[in-house]
Amino acid sequence: MHPLIADLLLLLVALVWGLTFPAIKGALEGIGPYAFLAIRFSLASIFLIIVYLRKIRTINKYCMQAGFFIGFVLFGAYALQTIGIQYTTASNAAFISGLTVVLVPLLNIPFSKQLPNFYALLGAISATFGLGLLSLNSSFSINFGDFLVLLCAFCFALQIILVGRFAPNTDSELLTIIQITIVAFFSGLFTLNLETLPEKFTSEVWLGLAITAIPATSLAYLIQNKVQQFTSPARTAIAFSMEPVFGAIFSYFWLQETLTTQGLIGCGFVLLGMLIAELKS
Repeated sequence: MHPLIADLLLLLVALVWGLTFPAIKGALEGIGPYAFLAIRFSLASIFLIIVYLRKIRTINKYCMQAGFFIGFVLFGAYALQTIGIQYTTASNAAFISGLTVVLVPLLNIPFSKQLPNFYALLGAISATFGLGLLSLNSSFSINFGDFLVLLCAFCFALQIILVGRFAPNTDSELLTIIQITIVAFFSGLFTLNLETLPEKFTSEVWLGLAITAIPATSLAYLIQNKVQQFTSPARTAIAFSMEPVFGAIFSYFWLQETLTTQGLIGCGFVLLGMLIAELKS
């Protein structure tokens, strides 16, 4: 595959991920966050199980245990993000979720036993400053939704670190299928205890599920795994750093969300921090 084709496909993945933020916010007007996640990840899990049906038979105990543990962390990430979107703008959620790439080298210190390099620290400083501009109000308190999405970014970073530690010892595709299935399981469990399914799904709910279940979860994962080998890590980082930018653009046209001048500057510092941390890692 030509590197340019690989770059465009990864950019398409980032575009779809950016689209999920306004799609989820719109869907949550007609369904609870846990119910939405349960349906989204159940559909994604079924799709991947069908695609990798033959490989499913080779799952071993180690893969099951690792997938369960990492999947629980991933459930925490998506639950915090989905609930947080209810209390903040989709644009803010997109950029704050992007802090994951900055947090990974910092949270990896206990596992790697070494400090992150200068660029990782510089990226963290830039992103933290941007987060302050984006989320802090005049009384220097953070919006509740932004806080939940920030916790989500920590969970996503931890999930990436755990995958990096467990994946070399097992099949990465099977590990991903188990993680997605675990997210569906716990989302369903929380739905049964805390929520009830609506009698009728609104068009926004159907649209949100249509975007997030297969395209943004199953297909995005398949594309990333297949094409990332044909391009460089730096070009991959640039493509994925566009996710919050796409999120803000789609939120503007879909939800008519606008950012203040301070918010735009904050987004710029977050994006700069992401690029510094990724490109120089």
